Amino acid sequence: MTTSQAAFNASAGTSPVLHLEGVTRVHGRGAAEVHALRDVDLKVYPGEFVAVMGPSGAGKSTLLTLAGGLDSPTAGRVLVEGTALGGLGRKKLAEVRRRSIGYVFQDYNLIPALTAAENITLPRELDGVSTRAARREALAALEELGIAQLADRFPEEMSGGQQQRVAIARALIGERRLVLADEPTGALDSATGESVLALLRARCDAGAAAMMVTHEARHAAWADRVVFLRDGRLVDESVSQDAGSLLV
Repeated sequence: MTTSQAAFNASAGTSPVLHLEGVTRVHGRGAAEVHALRDVDLKVYPGEFVAVMGPSGAGKSTLLTLAGGLDSPTAGRVLVEGTALGGLGRKKLAEVRRRSIGYVFQDYNLIPALTAAENITLPRELDGVSTRAARREALAALEELGIAQLADRFPEEMSGGQQQRVAIARALIGERRLVLADEPTGALDSATGESVLALLRARCDAGAAAMMVTHEARHAAWADRVVFLRDGRLVDESVSQDAGSLLV
């Protein structure tokens, strides 16, 4: 989808998959108070791939954790498919995260006692999908990422790059409408990283929304739109081809 298509979605009244509305996140109090995010407004529409860029400490990872319901804003609202995450109880919030949100963590966040396939299938089984059907989905996701041979290996038996691809497979399995990725290509070689970005792009082209934190302008070029954070504020945005000009 192009940026003009995103603008069309907005003008046509299409509802965003993700809407951050006046979001502020403050850590600590008094002299130790840190504003990780300040009054951020952002909408990500169906079919749109948004890259988030900015210097270290700008609030990029905080933005992702709030969008994924892993933390709560100090002020403002986070809505996923029209549902305000802050108004949900723990059980309902966990269900929304499993069913609607795929999250690629920077540190992979795999469960050491489960195999690659079991790590991927766990969210699906918790939602009532049969073990056999969930494993079929997991094997297909691993195959798509070129690591089908890792299905029955444990995380400690994999390299960092292999663990990262398993984490990506877990985020993409099922019908997740929102995919959040924190430096998804960080542990991967260039060719594998490009293939992962192509998968994220394809998921958006199929109708999902994605938001990715990256430091690399060449990776941001896969996105429709780049938003730039500095000191917790959304200070600029552009079409992805112009991302390099934001890094000044």
